[in-house]
Amino acid sequence: MSQSLEMTIAMRYLRARRGSRLLSFISLIAIGGVVVGVSALVVVMAVMNGLQRDLREKILIGSPDLRLLTFGSEMNMPDWRATLAKVQATENVVAAAPWVHTKGLVRSGKNLPDAAFISGIEPQGRGVAEVTTIRQRAVQGDFRFASSDGLTRGVVVGELLANRLGVVLGDTLTLMTVSPEDISASTGTVLPLTMDFQVTGIFETGMYEYDDNYVFVAIDAARELARLGGAVTGIEVKTSSRWTASEVGDRLEQELGTPYRAVDWQEQNSSLFQALKLEKLGMGVILGLIIVVAAFNIVSNLTMVVADKTREIGILKAMGMRASSIKRIFFLQGLVIGVVGTALGVTVGLVLSTLIGARKLIPLDPQIYFIDHLPAFNEPSDILLTIAASIVIAALATLYPSQQAARLYPLEAIRHE
Repeated sequence: MSQSLEMTIAMRYLRARRGSRLLSFISLIAIGGVVVGVSALVVVMAVMNGLQRDLREKILIGSPDLRLLTFGSEMNMPDWRATLAKVQATENVVAAAPWVHTKGLVRSGKNLPDAAFISGIEPQGRGVAEVTTIRQRAVQGDFRFASSDGLTRGVVVGELLANRLGVVLGDTLTLMTVSPEDISASTGTVLPLTMDFQVTGIFETGMYEYDDNYVFVAIDAARELARLGGAVTGIEVKTSSRWTASEVGDRLEQELGTPYRAVDWQEQNSSLFQALKLEKLGMGVILGLIIVVAAFNIVSNLTMVVADKTREIGILKAMGMRASSIKRIFFLQGLVIGVVGTALGVTVGLVLSTLIGARKLIPLDPQIYFIDHLPAFNEPSDILLTIAASIVIAALATLYPSQQAARLYPLEAIRHE
């Protein structure tokens, strides 16, 4: 029995009666179910990929591929210069630089103090290698930290924080830090360390966490605010590829030994990325069930065709068509539904996800989601997996109806009313 004859019969069974070339309404419903399931899966996978990529890129604006720290809560690295030289000589390390990080308060004029993270980095233009891209995000001024008095008492503020404090370039901003030594044992009075800085730059990353909470100062001033003396908090490292950061970190821990520890970009934000991965998996499973539901439409469609075409199946078998050919007819019929529905669903999903990402159709509150719109990015592997899963499910849905058709006895099928 030729394959072309089996396909011709399968296509005929998909159509409406009376010689119409249009698909029957039941076939359209079955195809529509696959389209809805596949398109929804493609869009959701694209959105989850977009969230992961967008958050990753924005986090890495101010966060390096790798941070080398010491054990303990103080995060104090006194012999950082010798350590820095060893880090720079390590394979796959592109750049490394000292870094100071502390918490403090910021105040402009007579306003009440506001909490902020104070980050100390080398001033721009000193020949220091770029470990992150934060210096490229200045929308006003720069990261030279050059104040008008000729010193490096400049501060670069996140745009949202600058707006909240009501400061512009040239204004004075007071930074304050508190340590246990600042609290009087007898009276309990707090006398924080206070330093005045001139706003010499404003940056914008597009990530709420940075733009609303971070200020950057020269590393020497940050050491003074953090009371580190000549020490630093740690060393920021840029690797040849962010995906090799974990490997480089393991190598540095082995070479440097105790008390050093390496924290790569994924570990620094592990809770966020793990949550996104789990959410993507959960949404994929849930929406995959839509395709399974669509498969039941295929089963019901083929079962109704078998019931409707019982006499014709009996005649075909009486004329010598084998049971395997009968099976292939209904397998091809279900496969056509699956392939057509999958193709249309992927097309619709790609169009929708592209529009969502390019046109920023779904705005978000950046204070909650870190980003201002819902991004979307299609991974080829996700598309191929969706196509394969949809077609396999459609093929499996044909097993029961095709088996029932193949088991019909010619004489009983011909007598069927």
